Amino acid sequence: MLEGIKTNRIIVGAYTDHRGGVCPMLAAHRCGGRTSLASFAKAWDRYTGAGPRARPATERELRTLRAMLESSLAEDGYPQVSLGAEVSRVKAARRERAERAAKSTSQGLIAQILRRGRTVEEATGVVESETERELV
Repeated sequence: MLEGIKTNRIIVGAYTDHRGGVCPMLAAHRCGGRTSLASFAKAWDRYTGAGPRARPATERELRTLRAMLESSLAEDGYPQVSLGAEVSRVKAARRERAERAAKSTSQGLIAQILRRGRTVEEATGVVESETERELV
């Protein structure tokens, strides 16, 4: 649901509206969350004071929802990880997999460089400039 409220236009008082807005439950569903907790929808509408017509959720309502969701996750024992730390972890894991794959197929650094269309000199920064060549 946290990802859903970041990436969707959240509304109150309806499941969807004709302008692309969605309730938090549908937003969660669109991001892979599979839940059908009707009590959440009722509590959300009661908290926001939803009227007979759908309307966009206010920034305050969204901040409150986000805080409650994060608090609930913390209480359930989910670690609080910053986005930057998670990106670094994923990049490191991908780099390690690529290195293992290169070693297991006997393809070292040079083979990887050549496959990317670069010369070894370009990749290692050992390219003489025109002026350096003329001086020698």
